[in-house]
Amino acid sequence: MNEYQRPGPHAQSDHVPELATEPTPIRVVIVDDHQIFRTGLRAELGSQLEVVGEAATVDEAIACMPKALPDVVLLDVHLPGGAGGGGAEVLRKLSGVPALQGTRYLALSVSDAADDVVSVIRSGARGYLTKAASGAEVTAAVLRVHSGDAVFSPRLAGFVLDAFGAGLGETAAADDELDRLSVREQEVMRMIARGYTYKEVAAELFLSVRTVETHVSNVLRKLQLSNRHELTAWALARRLL
Repeated sequence: MNEYQRPGPHAQSDHVPELATEPTPIRVVIVDDHQIFRTGLRAELGSQLEVVGEAATVDEAIACMPKALPDVVLLDVHLPGGAGGGGAEVLRKLSGVPALQGTRYLALSVSDAADDVVSVIRSGARGYLTKAASGAEVTAAVLRVHSGDAVFSPRLAGFVLDAFGAGLGETAAADDELDRLSVREQEVMRMIARGYTYKEVAAELFLSVRTVETHVSNVLRKLQLSNRHELTAWALARRLL
């Protein structure tokens, strides 16, 4: 074919167009004892979220989570069942389940009482919204929590800072504790405390997952903490996040 000839209808091009792929939706479980609320919330959540399960009690939530394997759980604070601990009890009982180590929890409750907020955050929730939030606000909060941020309705953030900062905010003491950690351990500590999984930390810091596990083990030992939830509370108390 010379430069003046057009390719025939069956001529093939070396260029293969890339197919656009839709981002994988974030898997969400809604835990609330009011079916009408669950149904309404499900309908209002954005298309980036996929509801993969629902639960109405503490016991149902604990049974549901390992099967649904959600990325984010929308968790009411006051729930029937279990030992009466509500959403905080769900968090405590699921904290040691290996398959759920990457799951993040966002409290969603009608209550804006300081005790409720502090209790569920101490147990491992990454944020707290009141049910006055719109569907768009809840969707945005889920996206932020999934990415590792902590999210609170405006006036509730003060409760958390007050609770975790009380008696623990001495700069000298915080500096002394941080000095026990290497620079790399501090990097890992902040990411784990923000809710990143070991795999995500490894990818971000160009480390192996096994190396990240070793750093986390060293951090917990040096700070005399037992698990990642205590680490999050420790970091929040010192305003390191």
